[in-house]
Amino acid sequence: MREILTTQTPNTALLSEVEAGTSLWRDAWHRLKKNKMAVASAVILVILSLMSVLAPWIAPYSYEEQNLALRAVPPQSGHLLGTDALGRDQLTRLLYGGRVSLMVGIVATGVALLIGVTYGATSGFFGGKIDMAMMRIVDIIYALPFTIFVILLMVFFGRDIRLLFVAIGAVEWLTTARIVRGQVQSLKKQEFIEAARALGLRRRRIIFLHMIPNVLGPIIVYATLTVPAVMLLEAFLSFLGLGVQPPMSSWGLMIKDGADRMEECPWLLIAPGVTLAVTLFCLNFLGDGLRDALDVRASKD
Repeated sequence: MREILTTQTPNTALLSEVEAGTSLWRDAWHRLKKNKMAVASAVILVILSLMSVLAPWIAPYSYEEQNLALRAVPPQSGHLLGTDALGRDQLTRLLYGGRVSLMVGIVATGVALLIGVTYGATSGFFGGKIDMAMMRIVDIIYALPFTIFVILLMVFFGRDIRLLFVAIGAVEWLTTARIVRGQVQSLKKQEFIEAARALGLRRRRIIFLHMIPNVLGPIIVYATLTVPAVMLLEAFLSFLGLGVQPPMSSWGLMIKDGADRMEECPWLLIAPGVTLAVTLFCLNFLGDGLRDALDVRASKD
């Protein structure tokens, strides 16, 4: 009996190791932690986001406060990043501008994902003529200049900051739809989808509870790459005077003001330009890290 027990002990330990296996998301988290650039980028983004959210409490002045007697002065005590032509503190405008720029990136990306994922999953699942018609609509919208389309939406609906989020998100969903469609087309022939159909589940349930959760990896990666693209588009629109309107500020609007007075007041351009560049670099590094971490083939190495 003792010999039988001793021979069964290694098998029991082996079974316990098998039962304590790891999931794809846990493996992805471990791989992501090994990417120092991605982790450092995530930390920087969290710090910038917290500073922007807490702007009313940590900003030295109000974003509307002006000092016309002071006008534009370089960085000094009391104004660490200097002031603009209206005597407004640049650090305060940078913090409040971060709230708008980051919110545009997050909200507009959310709108783009909501439209693109639903549209692409539906097109890929049904296939046939429905898929062909839906993709032709995507091709037609792709042919339109994105910036002009956003400008037309803003001119038609007004320059409300909330409409800016929707307008940008409404033109950034096309690539998401194509990515999700391709993933769904490769999944719908899998055995678990055939089993769901055999059980009589509704098509809506299969799409949203079985299809979409299995393509979250590419969706998350593309989302981190869409945020910087959206922020750049908002900065471009603000540079043209079609984005955020004063007295509110965004990093794009601050860059526009700095570019107008670049020769005599270079500090007006340096601070928002560096901040926007660092944010975009961090988002791209984080996106690359998530892409490598969520790569299923990497888990086999």
